[in-house]
Amino acid sequence: MLQIIDLTYRIAGRTLLDGAGVQVPSGWRVGLVGRNGAGKSTLLKLIRGEVQSESGTIALPRGARVGSLAQEAPSGPASLLDTVLTADTRRAALLAEAEHATDPHRIAEIQARLHEIGAHSAEARAAGLLAGLGFDATGQARPLDSYSGGWRMRVGLAAALFAEPDLLLLDEPTNHLDLETTLWLTRYLKTWPGSLILVSHDRDLLNQVPQAILHLDAGRLTLYRGGYDGYVRQRAEAQAQRAAARTRQVAERQRIQAFVDRFRAKATKARQAQSRLKMLERMEPVAMADAEEAVTLNFPEPDELAPPLLTLNRAAVGYGGTPVLRGLGLQIVPDDRIALLGANGDGKP
Repeated sequence: MLQIIDLTYRIAGRTLLDGAGVQVPSGWRVGLVGRNGAGKSTLLKLIRGEVQSESGTIALPRGARVGSLAQEAPSGPASLLDTVLTADTRRAALLAEAEHATDPHRIAEIQARLHEIGAHSAEARAAGLLAGLGFDATGQARPLDSYSGGWRMRVGLAAALFAEPDLLLLDEPTNHLDLETTLWLTRYLKTWPGSLILVSHDRDLLNQVPQAILHLDAGRLTLYRGGYDGYVRQRAEAQAQRAAARTRQVAERQRIQAFVDRFRAKATKARQAQSRLKMLERMEPVAMADAEEAVTLNFPEPDELAPPLLTLNRAAVGYGGTPVLRGLGLQIVPDDRIALLGANGDGKP
């Protein structure tokens, strides 16, 4: 279980977490949401221990392993497959010890532990992850440095998944994925065996993968059961209930204040008026959630253009004189709505 207790964190005079607390049961897949700048990535850094809170605690079960997707793309001369295999430090350490162990009892313990963590099928599992993220067998054998940053980020994601930590923290894992690999990742994470905290702007991902949504707002954390759509509904209902309670409270305060104003100077009612005045002082205002800042976009009305807007006839496009695509035929007319799909590297830009 992940326990966050009375956590406070400030940066540059701004409070991101203000006495925040939540308990997330072991094995839960949780989507972490909140407006941009609310502190979602900072909370993940606090859980990883990369930054220290001003006060409060973050508690995990003893010996729990925390893994995450690095923000920087991995690099090096090793092959993709070897890079992913080395991400499981338990397996690497046991294999290294097995090469030099001489004590029969220790050798037996090492082999039993390797069997327990599935070390002997690790290469096949790593290859399967890389294949799901768009790398064929030939590509998996290539050096990591031969790929662009976006593709190397996919390798980093494969490595994070391969290590199978007890708690996996993923911050926008689909940023460098195309549609097919995003769908693959969604299916994979739906059966993730450990605990997972996921930050994403992909609504479909947040609806299909998490069992709960953790909302970070005004420095506080609130856990909602279900996916993103369920969270939106539950939060709207809670806000409506608070608004109704606030309306009732305002009416009650007005009623009590009217009694006080009317009878405070009357000797026979003075004690009752004073009692109600103290009641007003003790009455805690019903807190309302901070309103989301609305973003307004204004687009000027363009002049109408005569069709077609674009025509391609046996066209070739590419970079530096080398065509990437040839024989293109396409015509676009007003009111067309076109989605351009294709694997990374196929030439969409």
